Amino acid sequence: MKFLIAGLGSIGRRHLHNLVELGEKDVLLYRTHQATLSDTDLAAYPVITDLEKALEQKPDSAIISNPTALHLKVAIPCAEAGCALFLEKPLSIDCIGLEDLHEILKKTGKPVVVGFQFRFHPAFQQIAEWIKEGLIGRVLSSNVYWGEYLPDWHPWEDYRVSYSARKDLGGGVVLTLCHPMDYLRWLLGEVVSVSAFVGKISDLELEVEDMAEITMQHINGAVSCIHLDYYTQPKRHSLEITGNNGTITWDEISNEVKLYKADEKRWLAFKSPVAFNRNDLFLAEMRHFLAVIKNNEQPVCSFLDGVRIQQIIMAAYQSAESGQTTISLPAIQRNS
Repeated sequence: MKFLIAGLGSIGRRHLHNLVELGEKDVLLYRTHQATLSDTDLAAYPVITDLEKALEQKPDSAIISNPTALHLKVAIPCAEAGCALFLEKPLSIDCIGLEDLHEILKKTGKPVVVGFQFRFHPAFQQIAEWIKEGLIGRVLSSNVYWGEYLPDWHPWEDYRVSYSARKDLGGGVVLTLCHPMDYLRWLLGEVVSVSAFVGKISDLELEVEDMAEITMQHINGAVSCIHLDYYTQPKRHSLEITGNNGTITWDEISNEVKLYKADEKRWLAFKSPVAFNRNDLFLAEMRHFLAVIKNNEQPVCSFLDGVRIQQIIMAAYQSAESGQTTISLPAIQRNS
């Protein structure tokens, strides 16, 4: 099976190394040589700088890991060439072109997996199980705080030139840190409306927003509040879910999930395996993609899931720009 990887920044290289670890050797690199990392770890792989010529090599699957603003410029030709797709999150900077890609995928029948790796986190999988079992009763609300100092993300480059800081590449906290929109939708149910405040308030030299306060209402009535920023030091990523019979909490530093059962007045705790590290999420995600393209599994996070997150992102921007307190989302498509 031949793989094409488009974009060899830090995430593209992670996917490359994980593919190789999982036994895949036939890998072709499509790149424009804009990455700020050394190329020494890529020397063993063929590189093509023209997408049409890369597709002439007839890859079976394409991993789209270039900057967000450029995703569809590569994903659509790859889909037209009959590739299965692994699409990094979010799908794009807006919803333009997503329907075109959807129509191509329906014609080719090729699968898509969207790269929201928190669905593979053992702590989040435990949370999903506890909610499914009804251990905190009916879920009423959730809160996420994710703040991370942007200059610390990629020590090898000036943060001001990173894709996360650049409007032309699809940066900004809402697009870059959109994971909570996905994992809260997965855990708590479909999102039906969104409101948001989005702005630039820190002293960082950016042309994009560095903070956002986003509120989502789920179809079951639960309300989720998400704080995102580029300036919190030290990094903080935490989650709290409250039901009518208890609370679930998680934070990234301890990587421990706790559940308080109000009816029993006691805490339960789950901690990820001692050997767990962040790359385990991406490795599990890539293992899943391989199983999907071999028809052994259905996508955990499908193209339509990615489209829904894109709609939530755009609703957040629309709410912030227009001052509308609530933006209702269109009915979700059920057919693929």
